Amino acid sequence: MKNKMNKIILIVIVLGSLLSSCTKNFQEINTDNNNIPNALPQQFLAPALVNTLTYNMLRNRNFNNELMQVTINPSDAEGQVFRYDYRSNWSDYLYNGLYSQLSNFKEIYLLSGDSTNVNYNKSYMGISLICQSWIYSILTDTYGDIPYYQSNQGRDSLIYEPAFDKQKNIYLDIFKRLEQANTLLSSSVAIVASSDPVYNGNISRWRKFGNSLYLRLLLRLSGKAEVAADMIAKIKEIVDTNPSGYPIMASNDESAILRWTGIGPYTSPYFSVREQDFRAPGLANFFIQNLVNWNDPRIDIPTYGTGGFNRWGIAPYQGAYLGMPGGYAPGENPVKKSYFYSNTSAVSLQTDPLTGMMMNYAELKFILAEAAAKGWISGSAETYYNDGALNSITLWLPLWPTIINTQTNLPNNIVTFLVAADKQWLNNSTLDEKMERIHLMKYYTLFLADMQQWFEYRRTGHPVLPKGNGLKNNGIMPARMTYPVYVQSANPTNYQLAIAAQGPDVISTQVWWQKP
Repeated sequence: MKNKMNKIILIVIVLGSLLSSCTKNFQEINTDNNNIPNALPQQFLAPALVNTLTYNMLRNRNFNNELMQVTINPSDAEGQVFRYDYRSNWSDYLYNGLYSQLSNFKEIYLLSGDSTNVNYNKSYMGISLICQSWIYSILTDTYGDIPYYQSNQGRDSLIYEPAFDKQKNIYLDIFKRLEQANTLLSSSVAIVASSDPVYNGNISRWRKFGNSLYLRLLLRLSGKAEVAADMIAKIKEIVDTNPSGYPIMASNDESAILRWTGIGPYTSPYFSVREQDFRAPGLANFFIQNLVNWNDPRIDIPTYGTGGFNRWGIAPYQGAYLGMPGGYAPGENPVKKSYFYSNTSAVSLQTDPLTGMMMNYAELKFILAEAAAKGWISGSAETYYNDGALNSITLWLPLWPTIINTQTNLPNNIVTFLVAADKQWLNNSTLDEKMERIHLMKYYTLFLADMQQWFEYRRTGHPVLPKGNGLKNNGIMPARMTYPVYVQSANPTNYQLAIAAQGPDVISTQVWWQKP
């Protein structure tokens, strides 16, 4: 009996990412909801959102930011992400974590989806589908082909070795889920407001987030020849042909952000990072120098700061903002200069409410700017671009447009700001030049949004990042994380089929939407 129990425990540990699970030890829910005879969908939503953002935020900080030259972890050791050199042990945390939360979002759908049950609720169903789509998109964009149709069926269907599905099929089914969510949420059925830490029960905003996410993902596939026409047509339908049928975000207030209150359970996951570790990475030249060149208000102290700190909690170095060279080689030994303050300072991203980023309004505006620049939708690419730049700033500094600029003696104006930064829209520039301009501004908009900077760079090659002498992988941005090592032994047949279809399980193998 003891040996049998040990085997069961081992299976649960090894296959935890693919089995149905439930958030435990959550501060407000201290029981296993799967074992409550009358579990309610509202019991799952907040824990699943908090835990999903925990996985996203921590990998954004130590993986995305290092690849995308936001920060640099100063070291001459091997296996440094900023040198495009990372091992398979990086893969487990996000893979296991996001699959575990998919179980919770699927539970929400099951509990609210029975029309004969008192818990039947179209809004919880729609929110569940949006969050599943959000998570599956991050997983497939990170790893490529992944378990999808058979994932998280260990408890109910006893599927412990799920098949890996092709990224194309995953995306097409995600689109079906988002269509279904849009329909379900159009009924505006009320939910328990306190169960929803993102929109406090505002169903129309969830619907707008779902359709804005839809545009993000349609754009991601828009360069893939075999589906491009359908993607572009759908973008046009949402934006031009049937906007009332597909409402999208209309302001920063409608951004999908879990705003941390500092009171459990809504305490930022960054609190799990030691203070000295939060301060340890230096800022990369690329990230900080652009902000300096633009006189960006988000790093200004005298006018827009608080108590001697700028809005983004960035520490100056000897009175200036200076960074480290991206991808530097071992032995070059650059000095760490500016960095992010920790929670020992009055202003720090470690305690900031806005770091629970799912998708913000400015990102949507840059999506529309790209679509307009390529002629897919009506409207002015310049206007979308300017609106994106403006809302990227005002998300963090809402009063910025009302403050008098000390150089012009006039209220701040985004066009004036962009001209002064030499980043104004130029209608006569080439499409590639427009893409660089859009995606440089979008890079700062996507700051803190899981791995979206990395995904968009892989899709577009923008913004252009400097290449240091120490870069591995032939100096080419890695295309994916490898699968967790345990998958090779826990699901060997399907693992082999996946790599036979997709390519070798290495960081240079492109996912489907990247391939020509």
